Amino acid sequence: MVPVPPGTAGPPRSSVRRGGNPGVLTWTAVAIAGLFAVPVLSVLANLLLPSGGTWQHLAATVLPGYVLNTCLLALGVGLGVPVIGAGCAWLVTMCRFPGRKLFEWALILPLAVPAYVMAYTYTDFLQFTGPVQTLLREVTGWAPRDYWFPEIRSLGGAVAMLIFVLYPYVYLLSRAAFLEQSVCALEVSRTLGCGPWSSFFRVALPLARPAIAAGTALALMETLADYGTVSFFGVQTFTTGIVRAWISFGDRVAAAQLSSILLGFVLVVLVLERWSRGRARYHHTSSRYQRLPGYRLSGAKAALAAAACALPLTAGFLLPGAILLKMSIEAGDAQFGTRFFQLALNSFTLASVSAVLAVVLAVIMAYGHRLRPSSWTALANRVASMGYAVPGTVIAVGVLIPFARLDNAVDAWLRATFGISSGLILTGSIAALVFAYLVRFLAVSLNTVEASLAKIRSTMDDAARSLGKGPGSTLFQVHAPLMWGSLLTASLVVFVDVMKELPATLVMRPFNFDTLAVQAFNLASDERLTEASTASLAIVAVGILPVVLLSRAIARSRPGK
Repeated sequence: MVPVPPGTAGPPRSSVRRGGNPGVLTWTAVAIAGLFAVPVLSVLANLLLPSGGTWQHLAATVLPGYVLNTCLLALGVGLGVPVIGAGCAWLVTMCRFPGRKLFEWALILPLAVPAYVMAYTYTDFLQFTGPVQTLLREVTGWAPRDYWFPEIRSLGGAVAMLIFVLYPYVYLLSRAAFLEQSVCALEVSRTLGCGPWSSFFRVALPLARPAIAAGTALALMETLADYGTVSFFGVQTFTTGIVRAWISFGDRVAAAQLSSILLGFVLVVLVLERWSRGRARYHHTSSRYQRLPGYRLSGAKAALAAAACALPLTAGFLLPGAILLKMSIEAGDAQFGTRFFQLALNSFTLASVSAVLAVVLAVIMAYGHRLRPSSWTALANRVASMGYAVPGTVIAVGVLIPFARLDNAVDAWLRATFGISSGLILTGSIAALVFAYLVRFLAVSLNTVEASLAKIRSTMDDAARSLGKGPGSTLFQVHAPLMWGSLLTASLVVFVDVMKELPATLVMRPFNFDTLAVQAFNLASDERLTEASTASLAIVAVGILPVVLLSRAIARSRPGK
């Protein structure tokens, strides 16, 4: 380092820290973002193309139903998840009652259960030949036509399944927001005559509003992306229409045009969430963080609080898990053995490769922005993150169209030049499927890596540079060890998301290459619910560990701890 004479301004800190050729990482990040934007651009490019008679047929017959069902589904989930998520988060954070320590982490467990698995279990549990209706007839002596029982395979049933699976999104963010709130604001409200509930509605809830809205938006995007639940329940939405147009009709243009409309729904959700904030700001005016007050509940109030937390946990995890375990033990998958382990290996391979690549790409993009912060790298990171808001069916269509053209172009060139055929290099292997997973889930790892890098002080970069370390050496020898926990967390979350993912896998998987998710869906579609329990239980079991780790991280997030 060149000494700076006294009284003169030294070089900008960024130039002191930067070295090597950070421009390479910058352009790499931009290139990755551009590549990941291809599926969305591919879908939008088909909006104005003629689609033959398929689009006209869909518009005249089922399109109004797609719009209505999608809106009703989103409305029901949008109303249900904030009530359960924010309510339970407040109870376990600010109140003291029996079982609170257990509920703190257990309420996140439904996040490990795919919505379509929930649909299979409750269908077996509540159908006419299931244990609930059978017991009802035995106790009352009623005949089949003597009573009314709600139909689980309906729009209302789909809304209920998605609420109990997706409320943890709101619970996670709301709990983190409540943990970060200053006790001073709550104490001031108490001096003004507010009781615990009044403080919740007039102070704590408004302060946590951005977190609640963000969690609800995530739940709505997952709702719009869902295929397994609505397909199994026979609810016609845009996701079922896209898969039908692609697989049944073989019309890629109609599938892309339906995907464009669904993408518009996602955009509306994001715009409404941002617009609803207006110019409101949600800042804490005090930096003092004391121990949370912990309102002690007793008697009926404690029982009601415990019941309010136990209901979503039981409906979203304990009951489905018990049903799956019982069905799997009594009469699980008849193919359990070589075939089942091949399915598990396929799922594990896809999830592992995707998780490793997602973390590597996230590190490249986040570290590139750290080395040379610019509007280009910031934009590239945001573009690469937008895939999480895009449903899997839309990504599948957007990936298959350009990749199939590339496969055909390469094959035609090889035939004309060398007289050989390459076959389907991308779409005929797992390459295109892994790319679709990365487009969908890169945001998960990128956000985690960015947050972890932001906690590492820039002075550590300076110290490494003073010891002769370049950007690469600094990353591997300084940053990577410090970020190891976050990198592991990011890879685990992506791993579980890929294990659960169904629509893109169903559309894009290579011939004779099934996964646990596809196996569970196929068996359930054939009304072989008991056999589907084995694959479903394996998917749920894999998702439990990351969920518990996530809960522990949130519990330690309060400032001053």
